[in-house]
Amino acid sequence: MQIDIEANTTIGEESFFEGRFAIRGSLRIDGRFEGQALLVDQLQIGPKGRVKTNIIATSVVVEGVIIGNITSSRRILLLATARVLGDIKTPELIIQDGVVLEGRCTISHMRVENTPVYIHGLYNRK
Repeated sequence: MQIDIEANTTIGEESFFEGRFAIRGSLRIDGRFEGQALLVDQLQIGPKGRVKTNIIATSVVVEGVIIGNITSSRRILLLATARVLGDIKTPELIIQDGVVLEGRCTISHMRVENTPVYIHGLYNRK
């Protein structure tokens, strides 16, 4: 399955970008990005894309490699070739067969201050 977003900005296969990057709109990374943070509306990391940073986005589609945490306000889609080392926080997570992911996943549509206390409270409720 291949998902393509219409990207306003592209970091091409032979390109390398370093630093802090903030974009309104969509970004496709087929090259490399390293930095402190990547802030974007829609992000797609192609199969040859390599990213080493923390990501904050509305939605993320990953086919390449990410080292860093991903926070998405809508959805994260990890396609079969995705390799992720980092924590994920999103209301919706879709993982295809073949993905390699190491990190913690927090999946929730609501913001909870202390998730363990909240869930234990629900469990103990009569």
